[in-house]
Formats: sequence, structure tokens, C-alpha cells
Amino acid sequence: MYIHLLHLGRVPYAEGLAIQQRVIAARKQGLIGDTLLLLEHPPVLTLGRNSSRSNVVVSDEFLAQRGIELHEINRGGDVTYHGPGQLVGYPIIDLRGDLPGKKGPHLGPVDYVRMLEEVLIRVCNDFGVMAQRISGRTGVWTIAGGSVLEKKVAAIGVHVSQGVTSHGFALNVTTDLRDFEWIVPCGITDREVTSLELEAGPEHETTMQAAIHSTARNFGRVFERQMLWIESLEELLAASEAGR
Repeated sequence: MYIHLLHLGRVPYAEGLAIQQRVIAARKQGLIGDTLLLLEHPPVLTLGRNSSRSNVVVSDEFLAQRGIELHEINRGGDVTYHGPGQLVGYPIIDLRGDLPGKKGPHLGPVDYVRMLEEVLIRVCNDFGVMAQRISGRTGVWTIAGGSVLEKKVAAIGVHVSQGVTSHGFALNVTTDLRDFEWIVPCGITDREVTSLELEAGPEHETTMQAAIHSTARNFGRVFERQMLWIESLEELLAASEAGR
């Protein structure tokens, strides 16, 4: 059993959505196996199903002047930011498949989100960053020390249709955190955001390439699958035509 892994590089958000939809369609038809898309986006704001426009604290004019797009999408969660230096993952997973912890005909969405959190906690640990879940708050957080509150290092928002997942997670690797000042991240006002680069010790090389490999490795471990690297979208979809 394996999971296709395709690294797309940096692509505009709308293009990423279009690619995701093509992969979802192939997965729903059973033409390809489960797939993880890894990519970066140029600066963009996205509003999930539970979002409030008031959590975007800059004007439409401000966004337009800087060429920042705003997309309303069908994932769970509130407003979030994507941009350079942030590793975005879109797992296209059939929750009815052979997955760890599945107790019925499909893995529950909450259990699936907990698995994504576990992947990202392990990635953080690879960089010497102690991370955790916080009850009632989806995502991955640093562990508080002394008077320092937890900080959010990764956001998660998913959608499930016909048992197949879409959207996913965003891990701040070398992200310019000043861009988060445009929003109230995920509607949370009493915690800050952070990045692996900011939290990791000097002995760790915090690069996007290192984060990609750590994510691939830990995704395979948590989901108990072999990760099969694919060179291009065309190769992935060609596999669907071959019935893989």
C-alpha cells in the first residue's frame, strides 16, 4: 500500500485548487490511489466555511494594491493566510480505505484531523521544536514555557466529499509572519503564530526542502503507507489511465 506524493513547487492558489479538483475526481473514480500534494502559494487569504469577513483586518483596497487574492472555499475553519515559506499539504485520501484506527466503514473526519496533527507534531520534533495539540483548537502549537503562551505553527482545515478528503494543512517553515497581521488567524485573538525557523535551534537547518522530506517521511509513518514520489501531475494522472 502506498500514497502518491507530488511536490508542485510554488503555484497560484486558483491553480492549486484546479489541480486538487483533478486529483479528487480521479480518486473518487478509483483511478488513482491516495495522494499527497505538497506546494507553496504566493500570498493569499482563504475563508473557510466557518469564517467571518471581520477577521480580515485590512481593506479590500489594501489587498488589491498588493495583489493579494481572497478566496472563499469549502474547507472547515476560519480565515487563514498562505504565502512563501509555508508548506501547504493537500492530502487526497479515501477515508473508507485501509487506514490506522478505522473502526467502522470509514475513518471519522475528527480522527483524520488528529492524524494530520500527529504528522505535523513529528515534523516539528525533527527540527527540535516541541509541539502539541490544544483541546478545542485544531492545529499544532508550540509548548508553552514559563510565562510564554503557546504559539500556532501549523493550521489545519479539511473537507470530505463522498469519503474523499481535500484541503489539508499549512506549516509555517520560513514564513514572513508579518503577513499574518492582515488577519485574525483562524479567528483566535489570544495566541500568536510562529514558524519552524523561529522556534528551531541553531543546530537545525530549517529549509523548505528539509521540511518537505520530514513531512513525507512522517506522513508515511503515521498513515502506515509507503510514500511513492511522482514527478509531475501528468505522470500521476497517466497512472490513472493505466488503472493504478
